[in-house]
Amino acid sequence: MKKLAYKVLRKMKRGIRSTAKILGKVLLPRQLPYDVSIIGENLIVPWAIDISSDGKIYFTERDGKVRVIENGKLNPEPLITLGEPFVARGEGGLLGIALHPNFEQNRYVYVFHTYEQEGKLFNRVIRLIEKNNKATIDKVIIDKIPGGQVHNGGRIKIGPDKKLYITTGDGGIPSTAQDKNSSAGKILRIELDGSIPKDNPIPNSPVYSLGFRNPQGLAWGPQNLLYATDHGEIAQDEVNIIEPGANYGWPVAMGNEVSFDVKNQKPLIQSGGETWAPAGIAFINQGPWQGRLIVGNLRGLQLLSLSLSEDGRRITSQENFLKGEYGRLRDVVQGVDGSIYITTSNRDGRGNPAPNDDRIIKLTAKS
Repeated sequence: MKKLAYKVLRKMKRGIRSTAKILGKVLLPRQLPYDVSIIGENLIVPWAIDISSDGKIYFTERDGKVRVIENGKLNPEPLITLGEPFVARGEGGLLGIALHPNFEQNRYVYVFHTYEQEGKLFNRVIRLIEKNNKATIDKVIIDKIPGGQVHNGGRIKIGPDKKLYITTGDGGIPSTAQDKNSSAGKILRIELDGSIPKDNPIPNSPVYSLGFRNPQGLAWGPQNLLYATDHGEIAQDEVNIIEPGANYGWPVAMGNEVSFDVKNQKPLIQSGGETWAPAGIAFINQGPWQGRLIVGNLRGLQLLSLSLSEDGRRITSQENFLKGEYGRLRDVVQGVDGSIYITTSNRDGRGNPAPNDDRIIKLTAKS
């Protein structure tokens, strides 16, 4: 019996080694090279984070509040709580946030939110002005982005070119993603005052790229390459390199499919038959994960770590961390000191909230 058990064990080990060989550089989960701490808890779906130069953490809660963590402590009062016409319904609500590059001087905060008008749901980006820990609405930057109960996109980031980039979902109507006259299912690019950049790929249009289902992540990596995440319909979730004017296929193609109807870009990586539901993404430029893309996974309940080639155009290895430990992981942001901040979305109607959910998690490089 012992000899039989030994033979079975030896075969299992050989099988594991063979699987690893087949996978090549796709690695099994490893020990996290960061210490984990919780810096915010009992939150209502903290959707997005941005960090000021003095280290204050500004974040949105999907029910309409912009809040601040200062010196490691959550300020008890929000900067602002949005009222009508704002609504938090389905996957909509208060989503993305971005601080102006000159925030310390002008105190401008950009946020993306859902609202209702004449029974229809829309999304827009507004600019806030913060003063003495309170914020007021200053200006509507872009309006009437089609919204819905699902697929609102919602990530906003300011790029190296000082333009505002906005991800929008198809709002539950897939055909809009291929309509160049619609701002749904797109990545939009506008000036910080809301005007249209003269070098956009479609003249007088905010549309920068099209063919997305529900993109929720933006990050710039080597040579200022822009990366974006997108949700597939059934698995086939994507991380894409975004090129101006390019078409990413939805709904006529997903994953590595090739469309005969449009010239679609293939993803940098896609999940195949596995579901990640990728959300926030960050390029890490220092610390243990230097040179990697880190992606929060909602359905996947994990942090996906993707190593890049030197030019940033190939994935050289893939690992996952925190699998199932904190539930649905939404945003991922790197701080100035190299710390990584992650938000959970277990109270968004799709998760199983644990005591003290939702949370903001901080990863600090182990000494």
